Order: sequence, then structure tokens, then C-alpha cells
Amino acid sequence: MGSQMFNFDNSYARELEGFYVPWKGAEVPAPKMVRFNGALAKELQLDPAALDSDEGAAIFAGHTAPEGASPLAMAYAGHQFGGFSAQLGDGRALLLGEVIDAGGVRRDIHLKGSGRTPFSRGGDGKAVIGPVLREYIIGEAMHALGVPTTRALAAVTTGEDIMRQNGLEPGAVLARVASSHLRVGTFQFFAARGETEKLRQLADYAIDRHYPELAGQPGRYLGLLAAVRDRQAALIAQWMLFGFVHGVMNTDNMTISGETIDYGPCAFIDGYDPATVFSSIDHTGRYAYGNQPQIAQWNLARLAETLLDLINPDDSEDAVAKAGEVINGFPAAYQRAWLTGMRTKLGMVREEAEDLELATGLLSVLETQNADFTRVFRSLSKTVAGDASASRALFANPAGFDVWLPLWQSRLEREDAPAETRIAAMNKANPVYIPRNHMVEAALESATRGDLAPFERLVDVLADPFTERPGLEVFALGAPSDLGAYTTYCGT
Repeated sequence: MGSQMFNFDNSYARELEGFYVPWKGAEVPAPKMVRFNGALAKELQLDPAALDSDEGAAIFAGHTAPEGASPLAMAYAGHQFGGFSAQLGDGRALLLGEVIDAGGVRRDIHLKGSGRTPFSRGGDGKAVIGPVLREYIIGEAMHALGVPTTRALAAVTTGEDIMRQNGLEPGAVLARVASSHLRVGTFQFFAARGETEKLRQLADYAIDRHYPELAGQPGRYLGLLAAVRDRQAALIAQWMLFGFVHGVMNTDNMTISGETIDYGPCAFIDGYDPATVFSSIDHTGRYAYGNQPQIAQWNLARLAETLLDLINPDDSEDAVAKAGEVINGFPAAYQRAWLTGMRTKLGMVREEAEDLELATGLLSVLETQNADFTRVFRSLSKTVAGDASASRALFANPAGFDVWLPLWQSRLEREDAPAETRIAAMNKANPVYIPRNHMVEAALESATRGDLAPFERLVDVLADPFTERPGLEVFALGAPSDLGAYTTYCGT
């Protein structure tokens, strides 16, 4: 049966020998399917009925490799909280192989939590059910919001108990899908070893896979840097527009494709505060919500450093100047993407010079009141319909909002778009439902105890985040005020 399950075409294994270690997952006592993403399986041209099975669970646990797979642990380096580690790599993950999806796009199938590899650095290589289901929830929610992301294909339990800080927890593995797992850190691994020819091979592979329009072009390596910059700028803008905090923006967690990867200590903000940090290990606030654009630029500068010998092998000063120009273009690329998104959130159709000031003005009001970011933006479409009471009610003291409101209203009056069109566009940009931290935690706690119903319910609600539905009011609310500060952990 395994031969019909996947139509693998494993270019990474085939073309990049020396960039990985062939490896296989650990055998586990009793792999069991927890949640299978049938819709994604169809998109990947896989057979959901065949894979949502005991045999599928064994494959997605890493226990058995299906026919045509070439499981491997990828090599990469990375800056972690600003400090460089020359060798990280897949310490608890395996690239199972690649398939071509229904749209003709090459996608990785990757296992997380499948056991130790040569890159494990003392860890057990395993994952437990809470972090696996967190990544399932958040990745699928991000996809539904329209944010480029890795996606969950399957979550399985392994039948073993793993020791973590809270005691024994059920072992689990996530099967996730990405358009690739090439990272800034992959380039850093070979740059740190001075292996320029391997870097060239890697850059050409990344170009062929993600930016084929650059293939064979004389300036393609500088072009690659600019293309990754623009994708990352657009991605981080979307994070900011939805109030998403990644939590661990190390260079090994930044993809060349511009997809969000690795949902460890991530979360969405409730009250608007740029200084928000959720990660237990981010003591300095390096990866705070408001710092994400600057950190993305810093990470891209690290990518630029790895490409200098390819950009101009004969003149390092010229290479540095050209790469620097690309990296210095990040803030403008980011602000363009962010402001375009913010105009849609605020119901604006045209561009006007004062739009940036108007958008940041509302954020300032939100910040002074610590008002709920997602709920305020969603409520604005009701204000366009003529009733500002829902928006005003979200502020403990609406005085600042009352000053901002007529400025925004007169801005909208200068455009002749009908209110219904404007409202419809706003409601497609401002979600009702995001993965609220307290709801995620409650679902994960229940799942760890063996009750998957809250997890299933939450995943189903978040699959359609822009449509308000009766009976789901509790999913639209922020955390109760007595909950205190929210902290997440890496889950490793």
C-alpha cells in the first residue's frame, strides 16, 4: 500500500548531498492518529482515506518510512537570541520527502518530534502533545488568516510518555508541510565553514525552487537577497497586522520562502502593547511584538553576509555596498506592505499622504488604553455602518478614540466607495476569531489529559476566522482580566 501513498520527488536529497545526514525516525510503541488534515492531503494529491489510518500514523510518527521517502536531518546553523551557533540542524525533526501539489508547487513533508538525530545536542529528539497541537492550531489559524505558513498535515501520539518540566506527558509527532525548510541558518552553516561552492549550490537550489525568474541571471544572488527581503517584509507586516508574536525569531527560524515556521513560544496579543513578550526565555524583549520588523532586517543582514562572495567574488567592498543597499531597503518595503494592509483594515480605498499618521494615531490610542487589538479593528465596520457604540465600548476611557474618530470619518468621506463595499472589505481583513491564548491553553491542557474535544472545536472555529457565527461569542473575547500575564515555553 505504501507505494501508492506518496508520489515523492526528493530534490533536496538528490541535489544537495553533504547538506544533510540520511536518518530515520525512532521506533515507537503505539502510533495513533490524533488529527489528520484531509483537505491539505487532497491539496498534496495524497489519498486521505489511506493515510488517516494506523499505517498513516506509523508513517507520520517516523516509525516507518513509506516507499519513495528519503528521510534526512537537515544541516543548518543560526543566531539564537543574537549569539551564533555554527551547528544546529534538525535535532528532533526529519524531512520525509517532497511531493508536488495540485498547483504544481513542490512541498516538503517534515516530521517534528521523531527522535534523536546526529544534530540533537543532548536533547531526546521527542515532542509532547501540547506543543505539537499548539503548532497544529496556530499554523492552521495563520493559513486561514491568509498568512504564508507551514501547515499541519497530521498530529500523532506515539504511545510513550516523555519527561518534561511538568512530569510525564504523552509523546507526539507533528507532520508539517512547507514550500521548503531552507532557512537563513542553512546558508550560515556553509558560510561559517567557508564553503563557497556549497553556498553557490544552495543559492542556486533556493532560486530554482522559490524564485525561478532569477535562474541563470548574472545578478541572481543579489536578486535572491532582494526577493527574500520583500517576502519577509510582506510576511512580518502580516504578523503585525494580525497581532501575532512569533517569540523566537532566530535566523534558523527564518525561511527563504517567506513562510512562517516553528510555532514554539508564539501567541497573539490581546491588548495592544508593542512591548509584549510571551516567551519565558526572552528576558530582554529582543523578540517583542514591536521589535519584529527590526529583527527581520537584522536576520536578513546575516543572510546578506553569507552571500557576499557570490554577489561579487572579486571586489568585497562592492559586494558589501550592494548587499547593504538591499538590506537598507527593508524598512521601506515593510512599511509599504504594512500600510497597504492597514488601509484595508481601516476601510480606505485610495492612498493619501496622511494615512500613516492616521493609522499610528489609532494605535497610540489603543496603547494608552491597552484596548483589545483584534476586537477594536473588527468593530470599526459597525462604525462605518453608522454605530460607533461597539468601538467606544472597547475603551475604558474612549476620549482618545473620540478625538481620532472624526479624523478617520472625514478621511473616508473623501472617497466615494459605498458603505457596504467598504464594510465587506474590512470584514475580510479584520478577523473575529484568532487563537486566543487562554483558549489555546485550555484546549492543550484538555488534550494532555486525553480530552480532544476543545482542541477539535478550536481548530474548527479558527478555520473560518472572518465570519461571525452565533454561539461562538466566547471565542471572540480576550482573556479574563484575572488571568494575569501570559507566558509560553519552547516546548522542547
